[in-house]
Amino acid sequence: MQHRIVTRDEWLAEHRQHLVKEKELTRQRDRLSADRRALPWVEVDKTYVFDGPHGRQTLAGLFDGRSQLIVKHFMFGPGWTEGCTGCSFLADHVDGARVHLENHDVTFVAVSRAPLAELEAYRKRMGWHFKWVSSFGSDFNYDYHVSFTKEDEAKGKVLYNYEMQDYGMDELPGISVFYKDEAGRIFHTFSAFGRGGEPLIGTYNFLDYMPKGRNETGPNFNLMDWVRRHDQYEHDAEKASCCA
Repeated sequence: MQHRIVTRDEWLAEHRQHLVKEKELTRQRDRLSADRRALPWVEVDKTYVFDGPHGRQTLAGLFDGRSQLIVKHFMFGPGWTEGCTGCSFLADHVDGARVHLENHDVTFVAVSRAPLAELEAYRKRMGWHFKWVSSFGSDFNYDYHVSFTKEDEAKGKVLYNYEMQDYGMDELPGISVFYKDEAGRIFHTFSAFGRGGEPLIGTYNFLDYMPKGRNETGPNFNLMDWVRRHDQYEHDAEKASCCA
């Protein structure tokens, strides 16, 4: 890694220039967030029922007394032995934020198609505490375009990230946001897919400050080159082995 080595005064001058760009990006992000909040909503007129740790719940019940709900569409299909690596990476960042979200009128819930027992076993293994429910037997994942059928596979095209794309697999990641008004009506306000969920991954924000950046230099040039489930990193395996 080659970088210019300069005097402190030269360093300060260039970093001041860079700060102008940083501030403009911050203002652009604020404008984009405002534009997102101004987007139209659609009322949810279908009843969805989920299996949760304390029994069956409707979408309305998932709000847990709050008016705003963020759903993590977690890639975990029926019969899978473990959840998606990338979704697990994002999920590692949730529990620390939940107390702040819940005290700011926001409930977080993960939703997957795998049966509840499979989700609970994986959640216990990962040590997570956020609510995770199963949409098994429901249209929810299909209606929000994160799960796909054999018919979709046969057609070769699916609607994902707001456009028709080549079929890749039957489960894909996403985030959907809902609002419940005082009359109990529920509205779908926003969804993000693919890299749209990246702002929720705090590790990336740390890495973006670092000299090597995200350092995603493998064959995929993305998180699949280096991210592991947090109990699968080599140093953790070595630690478990030496302490056994």
